[in-house]
Amino acid sequence: MKKSYISMFLAAVTAVTMLSACGSAQPAGTTAAAGSSAASSSAEAGKSEGSDKKYTVGIAEFAEVASLDNCRQGFLKGLADEGIEEGKNLTVLYENANADGSTCTQIANDFLTKKADLICAIATPMAQAAYSAAKDKTPVIFTAVTDPVAAELAKSDKTPVGEITGTSDKLPVEAQLKMIREMLPNAKKVGIIYTTSEVNSVSAIDEYQKLAPDYGFEIVQSGVAASSDISQAADNILTKVDCITMLTDNTVVASLPVVLKKANDKKIPVFGSEVEQVKNGCLASEGLEYVGLGEQTGKMAAQVLKGEKKASEINFETVKDASFYGNTKVAENLGITIPDDLTKNAAQMFDSITEK
Repeated sequence: MKKSYISMFLAAVTAVTMLSACGSAQPAGTTAAAGSSAASSSAEAGKSEGSDKKYTVGIAEFAEVASLDNCRQGFLKGLADEGIEEGKNLTVLYENANADGSTCTQIANDFLTKKADLICAIATPMAQAAYSAAKDKTPVIFTAVTDPVAAELAKSDKTPVGEITGTSDKLPVEAQLKMIREMLPNAKKVGIIYTTSEVNSVSAIDEYQKLAPDYGFEIVQSGVAASSDISQAADNILTKVDCITMLTDNTVVASLPVVLKKANDKKIPVFGSEVEQVKNGCLASEGLEYVGLGEQTGKMAAQVLKGEKKASEINFETVKDASFYGNTKVAENLGITIPDDLTKNAAQMFDSITEK
């Protein structure tokens, strides 16, 4: 009987031991699964955190000019194409300097105070002010800068001078001269009004002076210090020239209606430097399309915002493809026929004038 009790006791102990072993094995398996699940959750959280990153970008235009507005529109589209979209993960700070140099500096400093992750500076004076204020602590991406090297925003080999890069809207000067000669076979003098403080304009004037004799032209230039000088400058230069060609000079372009009114009164054609000027009453242009320029700039900015590259690691880019734009209504008003070979290859022709 005693042996029977002992046998029963040993059997019970063995059963408990086996159950304990089984019980301890199960939690071990559960712990491993939990660890795997936790690692997966952590990875997903990290991925989610990266995709949920939010950005603040300051966009500053130098002046109220249609081409610069197009740059801004294109810039935001370029960012959106790269997954950085206003209203989702992008906050945009926007300001316009109204062609005032001191306001450019104020805007740049305001963006820095508001902790912008990046500044998009549209046009040369704005880009210079933004870079000077940022001092390489905040990246600056510029657009609509005709000559970044002359503006001291890049080196001669196109490499950046610091945490700044962007796109250039360098004028297709030779194509413009060739087009003017085709449209005005008897013209001799081409007038240009420009702002003496805008280095992009000074650079363009130099190129015009160099190439004009190859097409039988003489360049007559008139420099202005401010928009208030443009009316008088137009009156003066229109007595000396057969036509006027516009630059991407922000101050002068902002006063284009003044120049057009005075030129139209004298039946003197004005040639634009980009499509918006042709819409607004210039006869024609071998010019650039600024929405596309802005898109290109936005994609560069996205690389910087995402940390793929620093601004200092990206050379500035130049848009090289110019297109012909013409306005048949302006041609009719001036009694000029636009040659067929230009119209058939035009990027766009307009038959009305858009009042600015």
